[in-house]
Amino acid sequence: MTHVVDPAETLAGYEVWFLTGSQGLYGEETLRQVEEQSRAVHAQLEGALPVKLVWKPVLKDADGIRRALIEASADDKVIGVTTWMHTFSPAKMWIGGLTALTKPLLHLHTQANVTLPWADIDFDFMNLNQAAHGDREFGYVLARLGVRHATAVGHVSDPRVQQRVQNWTRAAAAAASVRSLKLTRFGDNMRYVAVTEGDKTEAEIELGVQVNTWAVNELAEAVSSASEEDIDDLVAVYERDYDVDPSLRRDGGDRHAALRDGAAIELGLRSLLAQNGSAAFTTNFEDLGSLKQLPGLAVQRLMADGYGFGAEGDWKTAVLVRAMNVAGAGLSGGASLMEDYTYDLTPGAEKILGAHMLEVSPTLTTTKPTLEIHPLGIGGKDDPVRLVFTADAGEAVVVALSDTRDGFRLTANVVDVVPPTEALPKLPVGRAVWEPRPSFPVAAEAWLTAGAAHHTVMTTAVGLQVIEDFATLVGTEFLVIDEHTTARGFRDELRLQQTWHRLDRGF
Repeated sequence: MTHVVDPAETLAGYEVWFLTGSQGLYGEETLRQVEEQSRAVHAQLEGALPVKLVWKPVLKDADGIRRALIEASADDKVIGVTTWMHTFSPAKMWIGGLTALTKPLLHLHTQANVTLPWADIDFDFMNLNQAAHGDREFGYVLARLGVRHATAVGHVSDPRVQQRVQNWTRAAAAAASVRSLKLTRFGDNMRYVAVTEGDKTEAEIELGVQVNTWAVNELAEAVSSASEEDIDDLVAVYERDYDVDPSLRRDGGDRHAALRDGAAIELGLRSLLAQNGSAAFTTNFEDLGSLKQLPGLAVQRLMADGYGFGAEGDWKTAVLVRAMNVAGAGLSGGASLMEDYTYDLTPGAEKILGAHMLEVSPTLTTTKPTLEIHPLGIGGKDDPVRLVFTADAGEAVVVALSDTRDGFRLTANVVDVVPPTEALPKLPVGRAVWEPRPSFPVAAEAWLTAGAAHHTVMTTAVGLQVIEDFATLVGTEFLVIDEHTTARGFRDELRLQQTWHRLDRGF
């Protein structure tokens, strides 16, 4: 598939195939009705999804099923298939196709009608509407083959069913974007840090992402190639979109040169990432080469445009930012690199203050950020420009991707973003304040027990269901910390996840 960075354009280029199962036993008249009802169900569902839902002719025999699933697997536009056994479609017919399928599968357990026409039901009606047991036959073979899949149950006119299918579709899109992802690392990981390390070969085997390194001075060369005209144009965008500190403005700001340096870094980053075909990247403040300042503003804006990013060489977080940007395309909210930085430990009212040195995405707020310049005190470079804001209040998920030696683990905590208790006039960065569920002590203990990373992704666009589906599709361990979590139960779940995934990888 053509390399695309814009998550909305990425979704627009994806397809899910709508497959309906039946068989030739019932005759042409029944099969004609099956097709009509299949098209009607497809039409009700199509408009609820962020990708194109492509109707395919009714599948009636093993050869047709096998060819359809092989074609779906070979088509780069296809991110998954939905299957519905409208009439009884003997599941042994599906074995050849399912064993050849390499794309995600959603089992849609529905039927054409919402209510039953009790007074008119005869055996013609019963022969036509057999999904109640046709889908159970299909579910048996999915279980017997060990096919990873999701299930949506109910009539497609039900908003809950439409939301379930949409969530799965967004997760499938995120998984597809990772499988085709190229990630550029500028420099290596921060020295001596454990959690930002990881097995890049295993990441390409398990997740599909290509993680490769470019020297930071190649970036510096791209930055130095930015034209004055392009810098002027980008500075005009900054002044249009943000409240720019007077010292940085074109009309007499004594530090305007620093803003131009920041614009040049953004232009250089975009140019080199496009040249590499990369939709995600990392930087490291310990390795800035001849760059004049740590990329802050540029990174924030690229994340807002859909790129994945990880600080200090943390490529796993960059992968996850990109995945969540794709999953949340078109929804309110966003996704950003985040870090649990410091705590308010007031008993019973504990809060987490999250931030990073500079790199938090402005998609976490609906307010207009300020564009400021301040000393950083780390990295030994010029004072960097950055966007300053506080994340909007509301529900969010904080999720981390960690290397466990045996694979990868996703740990997710449902949190409530809240306003800061007091103003933060001396903290000029993008930041968020949140209360983790079920409570700070339980959430923190569970996070530490899981060995989850200190770099995370905060997403305010998609919820837990999308992240769980994503974990299933890419085959990682998945651990949840939410309002139902207990410390003892979490330890048990961790042991089960570790055991199962080790056995599964062995199979």
